[in-house]
Amino acid sequence: MDEIMMVTTNYVPGKTITKVIGPIWGITVRSRGLGGNIMAGLRSLGGGEIKEYTKMLSDARSTALSRLSQAATEIGANAVIEMRFDSSDIGQVMTEIVAYGTAVVVENASGNIEKVSLS
Repeated sequence: MDEIMMVTTNYVPGKTITKVIGPIWGITVRSRGLGGNIMAGLRSLGGGEIKEYTKMLSDARSTALSRLSQAATEIGANAVIEMRFDSSDIGQVMTEIVAYGTAVVVENASGNIEKVSLS
């Protein structure tokens, strides 16, 4: 199957939703190691971006998206609409990142396609 389309809207431009499969998600839980927490703690004293956490959360979002795509493929979807991220802390040392949306099957729209613009 081709790559899963993921959009934050409730439709895919130029496509028709032919089947709604249902809610779907990809999830990961991450924790910084002791060394990373110490470095982040020291950086927080000076203010500014805490690069150790920024990288960890960026990597976690990528993992959650990859798992969302894999889960969609496994249930026969070719797109995910209304894709969102959510996060929460587990205790004080772990962060859960979830990418979620609605798994659907889309096909090319037939007939005249109205182009969408943001002007």
